Amino acid sequence: MAGGQKGGMPGLTPPAPIPMKERSSILFIEYGQIDVIDGAFVVVDKTGIRTHIPVGGFACLMLEPGTRISHAAAALAARAGTLLVWVGEAGVRLYASGQPGGARADRLLYQARLALDEASRLKVVRRMFELRFGEEAPARRSIDQLRGIEGVRVRKMYELLAERHGVEWNRRAYDRSDWEASDIPNRCLSAATACLHGLSEAAVLAAGYAPAIGFLHTGRPLSFVYDIADLFKFETVVPVAFEIAGKAAKGRLEEPPDRAVRRACRDVFRASGLLGKIIPAIEDVLAAAGEAPPAPPEDAQPPQFDDGPPSGDLGHRG
Repeated sequence: MAGGQKGGMPGLTPPAPIPMKERSSILFIEYGQIDVIDGAFVVVDKTGIRTHIPVGGFACLMLEPGTRISHAAAALAARAGTLLVWVGEAGVRLYASGQPGGARADRLLYQARLALDEASRLKVVRRMFELRFGEEAPARRSIDQLRGIEGVRVRKMYELLAERHGVEWNRRAYDRSDWEASDIPNRCLSAATACLHGLSEAAVLAAGYAPAIGFLHTGRPLSFVYDIADLFKFETVVPVAFEIAGKAAKGRLEEPPDRAVRRACRDVFRASGLLGKIIPAIEDVLAAAGEAPPAPPEDAQPPQFDDGPPSGDLGHRG
């Protein structure tokens, strides 16, 4: 029977959310029942064995097919500020996600204002280009032109990494409806970027911004997530994907490529200190517009209960 606390909420009273930079990155869960038992967040396998998960210590949990989660567990994850992401086979297709952050309306308004102003949006995109490629974006170029330049460079970087690791590479191509239809390099790349996107979404929400309001990417539920993830893609997950694909081509893998990719991504996230970099990068690119966040409205009411200074990131509800 699930544990409880005063007021009827499931689980033990969680600590205030841990800042994103101090958490572990991601954890994939498959074929298990996730629940709160005796106050602990656990996964129960088909034999009844319980595995405890320190839910507040992770940025996000990726729930693969064969996973069930109770209301109590979802509530506890939300209060701990941990993003739950329901994904498809190999963690590639995203079906749904929770929302532990998003508590800062002022930041949502600030982000939307910059995205709606073409001059501000261009400044943000130019800063993203500079961070990504280590040089100033070409002058007098539109966002569409910068997107085209970026595409050419990305394709070239894929070719160079494929050559370095002995991978046969044609182009970036995958079918969302048929995972097995893609070749191994594309499947490795899809699995790797899915890891990075999950982590980036958790950071975007924890910082109080909207995943859908993008600057270079637009029109998708995770446009801003893609914008931010791209800043780190080639220094983290893309080299990992090609390295694993190269090992698979040479018969040096002892596990499925997608599983090897996820393990390698977890290691590179830890080694690079990525969780400590994402939120500062968000603030950096938005600050490039040169506009201050909007001041609170005059009729804004203060909090009715003072919980003291929060320990988590600004977007956490805890």
